[in-house]
Amino acid sequence: MFRRHPVLSSATALYLLAVAWVTLGPQPRVASKDSIVMRVLQVLWEHPATDWVTYNGVEFTANIAMFVPIGLFFLLLFGRGRWWLAIGVPFLMTLGIETAQLWIPGRVSDIRDIVSNTIGAVVGALLGVALTAPRARRERVMVRAARGVSPTSR
Repeated sequence: MFRRHPVLSSATALYLLAVAWVTLGPQPRVASKDSIVMRVLQVLWEHPATDWVTYNGVEFTANIAMFVPIGLFFLLLFGRGRWWLAIGVPFLMTLGIETAQLWIPGRVSDIRDIVSNTIGAVVGALLGVALTAPRARRERVMVRAARGVSPTSR
């Protein structure tokens, strides 16, 4: 798997290191009053059409977005036949991260992170299935043709 896809494996490893830094490194001060995130939220809260946006919602959505590439990368590495690994491995990773955060000063372990990260992995895996569907279809047709089975018969 890793020898067949060295570039994808390297990109996945680098992305996982970045996620480890974000989730296990020093706690950023994004919730402080002068942070960019809070300034953007203040602007959004001034308008009735966007006053529903909350910090918790932004954080939940950011966690989903952070794990979409992981689900996609793992699906591409493990293959379509092992799609469940592209969801299960990130879920177990998140359990490990949240457990480790219990002992990291300034970090907060939260069940919502497990939910949002797993949702992100599911979205990434589904995206991978959709992106690889045309090639998988072509390969099935080629296998059937090699066996002498008509492409229209099932």
